[in-house]
Amino acid sequence: MNRRILRLAIPNIISNVTVPLLGMVDLALMGHLHDKVFIGAVALGSMIFNFIYWGFGFLRMSTSGFVAQEFGRRDFTQVMLNLARPLTLALLAGLLLVLLQVPVASLAFWLVDSGPEVETYAREYFHIRIYAAPATIGLYAIAGWFIGMQNTRLPMIIAVSVNLLNIVLSYTLVRGFGMLSAGVAFGTLVAQYMGFILALIMLYRYYSRFFRFYEKRLFWERFALGRFFSVNRDILIRTLCLIFALSFFTARSAAMGDTLLAVNSMLLQFFMFFSYLVDGYAHAAEALTGRYVGSGNRIALRNAIRYLFLWGGGIAVVFTAAYLVWGFPILTLLTSNTEVLSGAAPYLFWTVLIPVVSFPAFIWDGIFIGATASGHMRNAMLVSTLLVYFPVYYLSLPYLGNNALWLALLLFLLSRGVSIWLMSPMAIFKNKT
Repeated sequence: MNRRILRLAIPNIISNVTVPLLGMVDLALMGHLHDKVFIGAVALGSMIFNFIYWGFGFLRMSTSGFVAQEFGRRDFTQVMLNLARPLTLALLAGLLLVLLQVPVASLAFWLVDSGPEVETYAREYFHIRIYAAPATIGLYAIAGWFIGMQNTRLPMIIAVSVNLLNIVLSYTLVRGFGMLSAGVAFGTLVAQYMGFILALIMLYRYYSRFFRFYEKRLFWERFALGRFFSVNRDILIRTLCLIFALSFFTARSAAMGDTLLAVNSMLLQFFMFFSYLVDGYAHAAEALTGRYVGSGNRIALRNAIRYLFLWGGGIAVVFTAAYLVWGFPILTLLTSNTEVLSGAAPYLFWTVLIPVVSFPAFIWDGIFIGATASGHMRNAMLVSTLLVYFPVYYLSLPYLGNNALWLALLLFLLSRGVSIWLMSPMAIFKNKT
C-alpha cells in the first residue's frame, strides 16, 4: 500500500510544489522592486484569480472521483464520457469569463478595499491574465481525468513544464524588460496555453486507444448528467467557501493598509506551500478511494486511509519543524523590504502551527472526493466557514487586531478536519456508490 500511495503522491507533490513556488517567485519579483504596492497588486490580482479558478476546481476534483470509480468498474465508456463532459464545460466557462471580464473586474475591485495605486496595477494584471481562462480551466478537467486513471505522472510533467515556463517568462519580462506586474501576467498567459496544448498532445499519445469507447449519444444521458451536476454543485459550494475564506483574509489585510497586506501575503505563502505539498497525498487519496469504492474493496480502502494519514502527519511534523527553525530566513528570500520584514516578525509563529493543524482536512478531502461523498464534504465546509471562521474573526478582532485573522484561519482549518472526520463513518464506509 505504501508503494501505491507514493507512486501516486510523489508526482502530485512535485507538480503541486511548483504552484506555490511560482507564487513565491512572483511575489519575490515584486518584493525586490522599489515600492511595496507591486506586492499588493500581484497579491490582489492573484486573489481574484484564485477565487475564479479555484471555483472551477470542482471540475478537477469531481472528474478524478468519477473516473477513478468507473476505472475500478472497468467501464471505459463512462470513463470517456467523464472526460468529455467536464472538458466541454471548462472551455465554455473559460470563454464566458473572457467575454465578461469587464463586469467581473468591476465587481471584484468593488468588493476589495485597497489603495488606488495598488488597484491600478492589479487591474492591469487582471485584464491580461484573464485571457488564459479557457486554457487554465481546461487543464483542470484533463488533470482530473489523468488522476482518475491512476496516472499522476502526466499531470506532474504538465504542471512542472507550465510553472517553470511561467517563472522564466515572468523573470525575463520583469527583470529584463521592466514590465512590472504586467510582466507576471503575460508570463502566466503564455504558459497556460502552452500547458493546455501539451496536455492535449499527451492525452492523444497515451490514451487514444480509449477514444473508441466514447459514445456521443450518451453525453446527454439524464441520470449521469444529474449526478455530474449534483456532485459538482456540492464541490463548488465547498470550494467557494474555501476560496472566500482565503480571499476574505487578503481583503481584510488590504483594509488594514498596504504594509499589512504585503506582510500577510508573504506569510500566507508558507501555508500555500505546505497545502500544495500535502495535497499530493490528497490526490493519491482521490485515486485510491475512487478505485476501491468502485471495485467494492473495503479492506483495501481502510488500509489506504490509515497509511495516507501516517504520511500526511509525517509531512506536517517536518514542515512545522522547518518553519520553526527557518521561517525568517525563508521570508528574507521573498522580500528585501525592511518595513515588510519587521512587520512580519510578530506573526511568524502562526506559520509554525498551520501544518499540524491543517493536514487532516486535506487528506479527508481527497478521501471524500474519491468516494464522491460531496454532500457531507460541503456540509463540513459550511460549518467551518459560517460557524467558526467568521465568528472567531469578528469576536476576536477588537482584542487581537491582525492576529484575529490568523486565529480565525487556524481554527477554520482545524474545524474542517474535525467535522469531516465525524462524518466519515456514514459518508465513506456506508457509501454504496
